[in-house]
Amino acid sequence: IGGVQAPNNANSGAVAGGVVGVYAAFIQFAGFTIGRAVSQFSAPWINYPANNFDALVGGGSAVTGVNQFTYTADFGPGVSVSISAQDQALYNTTNIWNTTNSTATGVIAGAYGSSSFGGMVAPDIVGMIRIDQAWGLFQASLAAHDNHTAYYGATEATGHAPDRWGWAGQLALSINHIPTGPGDSINVQAVYTNGASRYNIQENIPSAWAMYGGAGLAGVYQSVGIAGVSDAIYSGATAASGTGLELTTTYGFRGGYNHNWDPYWSTGIYGALAAVRYTGGAKALICSSPGMTALAPAGTCNPDFDIAQVGMITRWTPVKNLSFSAEVAYTRLDQKYSGTITAPAAASVAKPAAVYEMKDQNTVAMLLRAQRNW
Repeated sequence: IGGVQAPNNANSGAVAGGVVGVYAAFIQFAGFTIGRAVSQFSAPWINYPANNFDALVGGGSAVTGVNQFTYTADFGPGVSVSISAQDQALYNTTNIWNTTNSTATGVIAGAYGSSSFGGMVAPDIVGMIRIDQAWGLFQASLAAHDNHTAYYGATEATGHAPDRWGWAGQLALSINHIPTGPGDSINVQAVYTNGASRYNIQENIPSAWAMYGGAGLAGVYQSVGIAGVSDAIYSGATAASGTGLELTTTYGFRGGYNHNWDPYWSTGIYGALAAVRYTGGAKALICSSPGMTALAPAGTCNPDFDIAQVGMITRWTPVKNLSFSAEVAYTRLDQKYSGTITAPAAASVAKPAAVYEMKDQNTVAMLLRAQRNW
């Protein structure tokens, strides 16, 4: 029986069934926490200083829990210190790219090489100190993250780049009893990472993507902004020709203000910033890679980028444990490329092979939510 095949970008339809998600399952005894829980690195509000919007940059997350072995010492009053070994692969590892294997199709989607994560040989080591008082909270977090690569080539005989440890540091502050009203609060945090990018560009955000928009140059089809997040970059097919790891640096901020109008209505405003910076060596590897060269770039090749976000949410809670909310979030991708590229077709988003302008991009999201807690 003949038929017509749907285009690649067509919706294949709903999938029957579902999955069960376990956010937390742990044992606590004598200061020890063993099992799945929110990372000790994360602030108490995780990645929601005043929002429901999941894709806020500027700090750690692991909102659905990460496997860990933690010891917490309580020094009272309100002062505690934690040390934790936690699974790095689930949420806190992102791309390690070998640029030797890059392709034009990958680069236009923000992937600068073959995925070369070699598995977890050491857990992330996380330390945290927290001060909880009536006025609010202060927390300082530090994480050490091992970057372990796959082989340069197809077999172990080709060798692999030596491991390099990265790290991340975060400061978080919450202030209660704001004069604007009872229950109002301000939550802010700042983070810096080197070779541990997921502690800033958290797991609810893609690690490689492209955003399309209108063009301002004659003779081009559209514009595109490319963004790729990595822990490290290297190249080579053998140990003799291969390079070591070039660790990626990021820094960021997020914050929010929550105001209660009355017992039923509240509003939150929030914002976030994040910057991703590649070393000079990493930029040279990316810009001279086969994938980038195939795009015939005419202009500046610079994979650095910034993300800026701002949003507002209003919640109505007519009765206890039932809330309705409306939220608007704006995101701007400030990419550092300029000029044009000659890109192949991107079938997953139905974009044709054409000349594209490299340009910053914007997007707006609106979320409507009804939530019932039991």
